[in-house]
Amino acid sequence: MSLDGPADTERPHARPDLSYGDYLKLDRLLSAQAPLSAEHDELLFIIIHQTSELWMQLSLHELSAARDQIRRDDLGPAFKMIARVSRIQAQLIQSWDVLATMTPSDYEAIRPSLGQSSGFQSYQYRELEFMLGAKTASTLTVHEPDPAIHARLLAAFRAPSLYDEALRLLDRRGLALPAACTERDWTQPYAPRSEVEAAWLEVYRDPQRWWDLYELAEKLVDLEFRFQQWRFAHMKTVERIIGFKPGTGSSGVAYLNRALSQSFFPELLSLRTRL
Repeated sequence: MSLDGPADTERPHARPDLSYGDYLKLDRLLSAQAPLSAEHDELLFIIIHQTSELWMQLSLHELSAARDQIRRDDLGPAFKMIARVSRIQAQLIQSWDVLATMTPSDYEAIRPSLGQSSGFQSYQYRELEFMLGAKTASTLTVHEPDPAIHARLLAAFRAPSLYDEALRLLDRRGLALPAACTERDWTQPYAPRSEVEAAWLEVYRDPQRWWDLYELAEKLVDLEFRFQQWRFAHMKTVERIIGFKPGTGSSGVAYLNRALSQSFFPELLSLRTRL
């Protein structure tokens, strides 16, 4: 099967031994769902979370490459990669609509099967937050039992975020920023600075001169907008299914609500008031 559809079947194939199922490893993919109960909705719960992890894997792939392109001052490819992640976020938002077809009674029936497993333990979600600059050292502790995963997250924790690289680019382009912005301790949470807002304001007030930086800023704003929509949809889905009870690994709605107040690229939002 290809993008050309059934008509393509008459064309010679470079790999006649490679089938659609073999290429996608469908035997492994479709056997990775192992409900622990006889409850009908447990398969839904598993598939929603597994597909979310696949989308997050692609998001990390794209954002890591976009960060490298920004570091090289090659913004064209970065725009495509960041825009793709924004579209991935749209898919993730829609997945909560599917999960929301699960009623509170449906969830309570499968909850004993979940044990202490929780989305809070998703190392890809944590790495995605680190990539976007939301860094909290305490979130690493839950992954200490797995040395390989912990090492991977620690490397992401210590690396500059996507926004850190964007600010370094501003500085290299002549929109001077203090060293506290461009050579800081990357493990510390980012705090907004007036100098950064002033630099972005210059970009927004003369977009023709700074067109690619202006476009980068808007791509980042769209990325944050979609990510916050995803967080909001997650919070409302949890509220709809379990109300305000604690989740299996966090305080539930209260924890998700707090996350909504966190901005990845704060000056790109605050400058709008001053324009």
